[in-house]
Amino acid sequence: MGFEPTGAARDVQLGKVSQEPFKVTLKPNEHPYMTGAWTPQHEEFTAEDMPVIGTIPTDIDGVYVRNTENPVHEPIGRYHPFDGDGMIHTISFRDGKAAYRNRFVRTKGFLAEQAAGHAIWAGLAEHPSLSQQPGWGAHGGLKDSSSTDVIVHAGAILSTFYQCGEGYRLDPYTMEQLESADWVPPEGISAHPKVDEKTGDLLFFNYSKAAPHMHYGVVGPDNRLKHFTPIPLPGARLPHDMAFTTNYSILNDFPLFWEEDLLPKGIHAARFHPEMKSRFGIIPRYGKAEDVRWFEADATYVLHFLNAWEEGDEIVMDGYFQDNPVPQTSPDAWPGHERIMTFLDQNMLQPKLHRWRFNLKTGETTEQRLDDRVLEFGIINNQYGGVKYRYAYSAVSKPGWFLFTGLVKHDMDTGESWAVDFGPERYGSEPGFAPRIGATSEDDGYLITYVTDMIENRSECVIYDAQKPGDGPVARIILPGRLSSGTHATWAQGETIRASQAAA
Repeated sequence: MGFEPTGAARDVQLGKVSQEPFKVTLKPNEHPYMTGAWTPQHEEFTAEDMPVIGTIPTDIDGVYVRNTENPVHEPIGRYHPFDGDGMIHTISFRDGKAAYRNRFVRTKGFLAEQAAGHAIWAGLAEHPSLSQQPGWGAHGGLKDSSSTDVIVHAGAILSTFYQCGEGYRLDPYTMEQLESADWVPPEGISAHPKVDEKTGDLLFFNYSKAAPHMHYGVVGPDNRLKHFTPIPLPGARLPHDMAFTTNYSILNDFPLFWEEDLLPKGIHAARFHPEMKSRFGIIPRYGKAEDVRWFEADATYVLHFLNAWEEGDEIVMDGYFQDNPVPQTSPDAWPGHERIMTFLDQNMLQPKLHRWRFNLKTGETTEQRLDDRVLEFGIINNQYGGVKYRYAYSAVSKPGWFLFTGLVKHDMDTGESWAVDFGPERYGSEPGFAPRIGATSEDDGYLITYVTDMIENRSECVIYDAQKPGDGPVARIILPGRLSSGTHATWAQGETIRASQAAA
């Protein structure tokens, strides 16, 4: 399936696109991450009363939110899928009914390129000198496309970019774009800020090529900055995620970072230094640089963490340890894009579910492998963020591709696991965990994900009973448009969103 090079509004069977046209100059092509399941979506829909296979549960109330990459203009040079313009997809549930909306994030870069009628910034795979204007964040030459992560905080969606940038806010129900987060520092914020649902605090970090190379901060439930401090690092680093507990935040300094001697030439080439240790910085939630305690661990790179908690004298943290952070280039990759496709292939990077224990009394680190399967992009019931939890849900990747073919549920107490396959040529997204109204246990709820069916040429919102996902979906909601694949997603409770909006 190709795409229509137009952003004009049009009526559709299941809804109506936004009446806000935009210009698309992208031409049909054979790029592996602009075709197939990654074909960009350029229509914006508002849809209710969608066809349903099965029955939408009546005991869920909230919003599932997902970010995707959808390039609008012909790229400058080689296209990397992380360059694509951010598009947020929401599906809200209440009383057994669902409503779907999708909107582009109108970032400063998106609006500037709309005004110009063409791409202004080159992407991750090209030299920044090809960009016609300075860019945002740690790299400095990229457009902040806000296409990486998405969370919900203080009653609004917060969309972020992995190389650091603005924080764009949207209403979870109407998808109206709100004022950008005014607490964001000049260096921007990285993807993967965390929300502590027990306090409403948002914890964030950023990174840059300039000393001190990292900052850490806390934003309150009222969306106001409460705390901000520098975190000095030995040089420019490439952190991607963080973790937190009730009293601490865990930052990181991995031995995979840009080559320092190439940065003055504008070359952003990452190298892994296996002779160096990984370092984890544990800081009290409102601590300063001098309060950070650094713990050494085995050399690796971690793209995403699952959760962390306090246990006696220890802080325990789970995440995905890459056995092969810089793999050999795949010989089967699309010509000219070998490096891009290699580093998008989780089966080349070999991330494995892993546990670190940091002893605050002795300063020692111990590590444990929890599963030898290639797994990543894990989620939990967000109500257990920062505290001891039992259940995790990880994504299974298609070899050779940045596509998800299924899920694995882990019981972290017993070691048991259950696998779910989305089906032939069906590709899902990072799920969200929706607690059942009146839930009586941690896994009493639903797993919600978007699935693109390449055989049926459509996308669906698929709902599983989280206690028995192997029984198959309890509902499949047929969406009005076919989603492009993308990165992250989240779930937010309706009661929490409404309470935050009422208090604003």
